[in-house]
Amino acid sequence: MKIDFEKMGGLVPAIVQDAVTKNVLMLGFMNEEAYQRTLETRHVTFWSRTRQTLWTKGETSGNFLNLVDIKIDCDQDTLLVKAHPDGPTCHTGTDTCWGEDNDSNPLLFLTELQDFINHRKEEMPEGSYTTSLFTKGVNKIAQKVGEEALETVIEATNGTSEHLVYEASDLLYHLLVLLTEKGLRIEDVAAELQKRHDPNWDKKRREAKAAGTMK
Repeated sequence: MKIDFEKMGGLVPAIVQDAVTKNVLMLGFMNEEAYQRTLETRHVTFWSRTRQTLWTKGETSGNFLNLVDIKIDCDQDTLLVKAHPDGPTCHTGTDTCWGEDNDSNPLLFLTELQDFINHRKEEMPEGSYTTSLFTKGVNKIAQKVGEEALETVIEATNGTSEHLVYEASDLLYHLLVLLTEKGLRIEDVAAELQKRHDPNWDKKRREAKAAGTMK
């Protein structure tokens, strides 16, 4: 990765983003030495323009930014740093330097969970329930989705909200396994729902059907 440190007199802006929540945590500046230190220690390190020295975020507070990934922009003069924060990022004690809460959107976990399921399918570790599902094949997985759907319906009509959430979670998990088995992602389902959210979706669907382009 070639970084243009010369454009701003040896410094480049470094935007720090939480690798999980995707929230922007802070903006700092790196010179080449700070960049190399970040790579070596895996703790995000900056160049302090006021103190004219290197400083590692968290070196006094313990609230380190643990490096996950660094990307360069199209002009090669701005960095996007993805990290796991150990605590509040701002020196004032807030999660971000804009005073925002660094809350995670639980929906993002569905992608993380499917990534985990994908790894299970690739590695097939012994003793894993997910491995046992893949071993049984698509028909058994689909059957399990049906069973979990029925249990979800039962809880919705005769159970409690707590049990409904529990059974719906089982349903979603087994659906993710089924999608993975078929080479699909939960994002494919989300994209389909997004398409249907278009007010003209049903009209377009009817037109496609009339034209014979949709079965």
